[in-house]
Amino acid sequence: MSTVGEFRFSHPSISLRWAGATHPGMRRTVNEDSVFASFPVFVVADGMGGHASGDVASALAIEAFRSLKGRTLADVECVEDAVERAFESVQQRSLGEPMGGTTLSGTVLVDVAGVAHWLILNIGDSRTYLYERGQLQQVTVDHSVVQELVETGALRRADARRHPHRNVITRALGAGERQPADVWLRPAEHAQRLLVCSDGLTGEVDDGEIEQILRDVHSPAAAAALLMRRALDAGAADNVSVVVVDVDAVSLADEDLFDTHAQSLDDTIPTEVRP
Repeated sequence: MSTVGEFRFSHPSISLRWAGATHPGMRRTVNEDSVFASFPVFVVADGMGGHASGDVASALAIEAFRSLKGRTLADVECVEDAVERAFESVQQRSLGEPMGGTTLSGTVLVDVAGVAHWLILNIGDSRTYLYERGQLQQVTVDHSVVQELVETGALRRADARRHPHRNVITRALGAGERQPADVWLRPAEHAQRLLVCSDGLTGEVDDGEIEQILRDVHSPAAAAALLMRRALDAGAADNVSVVVVDVDAVSLADEDLFDTHAQSLDDTIPTEVRP
């Protein structure tokens, strides 16, 4: 398996390291996932539709966020505009031709009264997790049939990963009725670790194992590589994408603001992993 690259960037309010990887899985030849990981944006889209161009739908959704890339924090309005552009791009492309839909999940660092916050967003069943203070929390809520069954008590959460309808989602970009993204706003804090992933990971690796890897593996690149490896070793029936982001510091002193050895922001393309 190819090496997963690790990147870093320091801003006056926050210093990050991150890594991203994507793989078509062990049973598929086309990777319909798209990933963008570049300060201050970390998002994953899982395209659906196969021959109906799910890969195009996911790429269009991700493209809407590329304009946020830079050396400054975004603002909430810019993220809202990016989500709107993602919806519009997928919808316009689908006019007059078969077109798949896509999930969208991830986080953007935004400025709230001069303080860095994570604006976490989600449409579909890709996920964003937050690991902090020794505990893993799934911040996003799946828009899926099995999630609705779990919430009504008709299905145990432990059985959801093997349910025959586990891949049926209830909300997506470009799939029927348009529904808004869910959003959460969390302060960015030292020692936080975020994981953004497609369901190709969570369908093969349970939360307990994910938590153990995020706890025990120090670097984002090594954590992303091991998560990917575990999914592939488990059979990876679907495309798999992972992004791991670490908060190394917040409110840095002036002399620490910019790391002269930091990777260029232009080099933060997620690794296409091959076995």
